Amino acid sequence: MKILVTGANGYLGQGVVKALLDNGHSVVAADFKTTYVDERAEKIDCDLFSVENPYTYFGKPNVLLHLAWRDGFVHYSENHIADLPKHYHFLKQMVDAGIAKISVMGTMHEIGFFEGSINENTPCHPMSLYGIGKDALRNCVAMMTNGKHTNWQWLRGYYIVGHSEFGCSIFSKITAAEKEGKTEFPFTMGQNQFDFIDYDDFCAQVAAVVGQDEINGIINICSGKPEKLADRVERFIKENGYAIKLKYGAFPDRPYDSKAVWGDNKKITQIMNEKKYKA
Repeated sequence: MKILVTGANGYLGQGVVKALLDNGHSVVAADFKTTYVDERAEKIDCDLFSVENPYTYFGKPNVLLHLAWRDGFVHYSENHIADLPKHYHFLKQMVDAGIAKISVMGTMHEIGFFEGSINENTPCHPMSLYGIGKDALRNCVAMMTNGKHTNWQWLRGYYIVGHSEFGCSIFSKITAAEKEGKTEFPFTMGQNQFDFIDYDDFCAQVAAVVGQDEINGIINICSGKPEKLADRVERFIKENGYAIKLKYGAFPDRPYDSKAVWGDNKKITQIMNEKKYKA
């Protein structure tokens, strides 16, 4: 399977490209720069939204995995709305050209404030520009593929645990602070419960979903169980042998964060168990 991955040089893209290649797929990796992309991939440095006839330009891939997105951790950035027409136009060009499948990275922040297990039928009432932008694009993807020969997958991501210092998650920030020699890390009280998934497991799940065609629509990329933020962060610090300590109560909880929320993992468990995602 020939898979075009946009945003391939990003924190998530690097690991997902590697996982797809390890599964035997051919990968075309696109980003402004592809410096950190696995050398086994075909690399294309470009401004994605300036490409004319992208389906042909990228070599007529079987699948588009669209990870590209600005300011993912800046939840109120206006770029989430300003960039939306560009994402729509790019994806629609691929669908109109006849690509077999588009897979797009989503987020649990599409849901907004919710308590309990999230599945594909959970109503969405996003409470940040990030969530609003992703929710709108998901609806656009469902509409633009309706009646076409293009399957669609919406990969709803949860909370990713990784030890790279270059990401924007709390775990990356703790790693960076540890490497800078800081002794304390300002933190909330950490009592809210979220669905955490390790970086390597996240990449493996995304690659598995994209590499198979039987299960489509909204698919949670998740562990399927909640854990207190404080417990997971303390465990992360211990797992990595860090000396840094959490300064509890330095920040308030975000008003739109749920007290306990996690993904329904039925679909992803079926995909991982059936192992039909390798080339």
